[in-house]
This record gives sequence, C-alpha cells and structure tokens, in this order.
Amino acid sequence: MLSHVDVLIIGGGPAGAALALALQESDRTVMVLEAQDDFPRPADPRALALSYGAKILLQRLGVWDSIEGATPIETIHISQRGGFGRALLTAAESGVDALGYVVNYSALSTALHQALRQANPLYLTGAVVSSVKSTPGFGVAEFEHGGRQLEVTASLLVLADGGRSLAQVSGVERHVVDYDQTAVICHVTAERPRRHVAFERFTSFGPMALLPSGAGYDLVWTARPDEAEALLQLDDSAFLAKLHERFGDRLGAFTSAGKRASFPLSLKYARPVTAQRMALIGNAAQAMHPVAGQGFNLGLRDAWELGEEILNTPHAEIGGPAMLQHYREGRRRDTGGSILFTDLLVRLFSNDYAGVGLGRGLGLAALDLLPAAKRLVARKMIFGAKG
Repeated sequence: MLSHVDVLIIGGGPAGAALALALQESDRTVMVLEAQDDFPRPADPRALALSYGAKILLQRLGVWDSIEGATPIETIHISQRGGFGRALLTAAESGVDALGYVVNYSALSTALHQALRQANPLYLTGAVVSSVKSTPGFGVAEFEHGGRQLEVTASLLVLADGGRSLAQVSGVERHVVDYDQTAVICHVTAERPRRHVAFERFTSFGPMALLPSGAGYDLVWTARPDEAEALLQLDDSAFLAKLHERFGDRLGAFTSAGKRASFPLSLKYARPVTAQRMALIGNAAQAMHPVAGQGFNLGLRDAWELGEEILNTPHAEIGGPAMLQHYREGRRRDTGGSILFTDLLVRLFSNDYAGVGLGRGLGLAALDLLPAAKRLVARKMIFGAKG
C-alpha cells in the first residue's frame, strides 16, 4: 500500500474508471478507491445512450470491444404528442456510422471493471472513504479497507463518486433543480419494431424515449411522481395499453414489458468543479435529466479531458492551481452548454401552455427542413460543445 500517489480517484464507476484507464500507460501513479465490493454485482436495468463520440473514447481506452450487446442508433425520430412537427436526425447526414449506441449499464460497468483490474494494481474495491481534505501541497483521503483504517495522500484528488464526498469539500457549492418528475424504465417489445431507430416523444407530462435494444426497446418514460407510482402498480397488459396510448401507433401494439423500475429526476451540478488539490468529474460534477441522453457522455468527456490535462502537466505541477484552472476553463463551455440544452428541453417540452405547442411544432418542422441545422444539432449531441 502506497502512502502517496500522483492521482487518487474516489469512485470506480464509469467516469472514475475511464480516467484511470486514460492514465494507465503513463508514469503517473494512480489509485482508485471503489466503495462497492468486487464483481459480479447485481444487474442494473438502466440503459445508456452512448454517443458515437463516447464510442471513440471507449475504443481508445481499450474497452469498447468488451461491451456486450451494444445496439446502434442510426436514426433519431423526434416528435411531440398532440401536435404537428417532427424531425429526423440520421447518421448518414452527420457523416458517422451511427449517432450512438444503446448499452446496458451493467455491461459497460463490467467491461470497465475488468479492464481496470487488469491495468491497475492500485484499484481497491470495498474501500469506503470516510473523509477527504486538502492542503496547498496535497490532498488526503481516509478510508476503510479490509478491516483496516488507512490514509493516502495525493497530488490530485479526483471525486468521481457521484457527489457523495462533496459535503466535505470547502469552496464547492451544490445546486439542485427538482423537476418534479420520475422516470419509469423497463424493456419492451413492439409489434412493428423499426431497426436502429430511437424515438424521443415529448408530452405535456415530460419526454418519453424508446431506445433500440436487441429486438426490442429500452423505455424511459418521464411522468409526474404520482403517475409513475401508478404505472409501477399496473399489470403488464394495462401498462402496455397505457404506453400505446401515450406513445402512439408508430410501432403498432406493444407486446411485452420487462421488470419496471423508477428513479426521481433532477438537475444537480457543482460550481466550481475544482477546489484546492481536487477535481470533480461525472455525476460528482453534474447529474442531468436523461432527455437527449447527454449525462454519461458528458461525464466521459470530463474523464478524458482531465486525463489529457494530467498527462500534459509536468509531474511536479499535477494538482496545482494552474492545472486545475486550465481544466476548469476548458470544460466550462461543454458542461455549461449541455446543462443549458437539457434543462431547456425539459422546460420547453414538459408543458401544455397555450401557444407553446404550436411554437414547438414549428421549431421541429423548421429543424427537419434545414440540413445544416440538423447536422449541427447532431454533432453537438455526438461530440459535445467543442464538436
């Protein structure tokens, strides 16, 4: 057990693991502390919509080919319930093989875990961090592992634990916007599936997404909390009938539904995303509404760009004020633009105010008629604000 490392990553989820893998072939000493025990872990029903840009980064990290069951998204069909106007974004128009890929969270997490286990002997699972603090010269983390209380110092502490350590970080504020919405998720099959087509359907109650997954779809149904609870209580037949009523007849009747789960939706973000000897990435920096599927892709770009920053910084200056300022300013446009974009979509499309539906329809119709605008929107979704 080392007493000091160059980079200490708290949290071995996708963002933390991606950063560690980005640094695996460098001369930087990197330790990862993950609170959960070793794999296998319970299956996670969540589906992730990875952008084509995320696929490129995962290929560079050497894990893409290990992710099982990835389904390409070649077309995104955007519409609104009860109103005219629709837009189609296609991979061909954007000059890429696919706009994105749908993968199961467990499949991605397993691939990253296996790669990290092979690459980094300082990857500790079952390591529960009890405190983090910093001095001008280094950061300090105290944690329990294998029944022992341990301490390690680092030139840079990276918080990638979804914000669980933020309460202990001086100078970083956590902002929360409650949308009063809940996502109901499950896998469904349909009578007339459309291969490799994802649907984003906006309703006055919130957006509904159907993501192609194998022979069926992974559903993300946004609803008011009371409606979401009622949806969880319905039997499969009544649930599928309700889904058909809300979504429409584009796929014919829905024929089966898997186990349902739900989670509340909100926007959470930290400002600033750096502190003395610390940087925040992934859901520790921002956790967004799943509309447009930007959250994980943004967190992966956090990890990649912080890795680039660490590799391009002289060894003695890792975690110093200049490096952290450069990283923070470099990420501002991408994170700020993604947060604004998703928040605007939720607010603009989750209501039935008089006249707003007409404006939304006109906007979708105009977008569909302007190829240059569609390419711009698609490439921002694929590669982030920096394109």
